[in-house]
Amino acid sequence: MVAELINANPVVYERKERRDPEHPYSLEQLNVVTEDSIEVNDEKSHVRVTFTPTVEHCSMATIIGLCLRVKLIRSLPSRYKVDIRIAPGTHATEATVNKQLNDKERVAAALENLTLLEVIEDCLSPTFA
Repeated sequence: MVAELINANPVVYERKERRDPEHPYSLEQLNVVTEDSIEVNDEKSHVRVTFTPTVEHCSMATIIGLCLRVKLIRSLPSRYKVDIRIAPGTHATEATVNKQLNDKERVAAALENLTLLEVIEDCLSPTFA
């Protein structure tokens, strides 16, 4: 089952289609998300994605994390707990961003913001370049 989840994992196998909000490149091309940065525990119904922002002061780190969370929530069975993290030592406000990305109430509030949701949808929309 774990292999099937990894093979079907949209973050890994469709990441070429996930664009960075500030760059015309995919998250894969920028090495923000790699296959090695995704952990799936089928027994515990848990998925963890650890991503690396492009720079230490990346202003879009929270947006990138929200994009990853939304894609996984839409793609995985609802029994899975999704944990999105910034790679340790790769962002100036790592602890704050991690807290925001994994707080259900903050995520729900962010997704109610239509402007923010539009940015997320744009990041998740397929590119044909």
